[in-house]
Amino acid sequence: MLLSDGDILRLLGSGELVIENFHRENLTPNGYDLTIAHISIPSKDAEIEEEKAVIPPMTWFLVGTEEVLSLPDDLACDLWIKTSWARKGVISSFGKIDAGFRGNLTLSAFNASRNELDISIGQKFAQMSLIPLHSRAEKGYADRSGNFQDQRGITIEPRKLI
Repeated sequence: MLLSDGDILRLLGSGELVIENFHRENLTPNGYDLTIAHISIPSKDAEIEEEKAVIPPMTWFLVGTEEVLSLPDDLACDLWIKTSWARKGVISSFGKIDAGFRGNLTLSAFNASRNELDISIGQKFAQMSLIPLHSRAEKGYADRSGNFQDQRGITIEPRKLI
């Protein structure tokens, strides 16, 4: 079962779910569209936080979301690339956002087309669908691994836990 736009608004209103930099226009009937705040092109040593990035053909790049999430221990999310990007040749494989996760997201993508790709800061890049767990997790993300808990900006390597 996925949460509807109304369910998401109710959770935001109660404070159970937090989406910093929330944009009401990013709500979809069954999810929320995530916005681009940062782009990294590791092969070019390029970090873009203003205006737009030009992604060369056949190039891996990273997107950091503007939204900073705080999920309760009974809510997870699936991530999906917006089909408008897939139609331009962007390939990406996302996973789940674990219950209890806090931070912004770093999304990995690849421009598989033969053309340069213009991506503007502030564009929608991915959609998250929110999925309630049948019961609250015994241990949330922070207690299970927490490698990327409270991350900000683009984060490639998990933090080292002592």
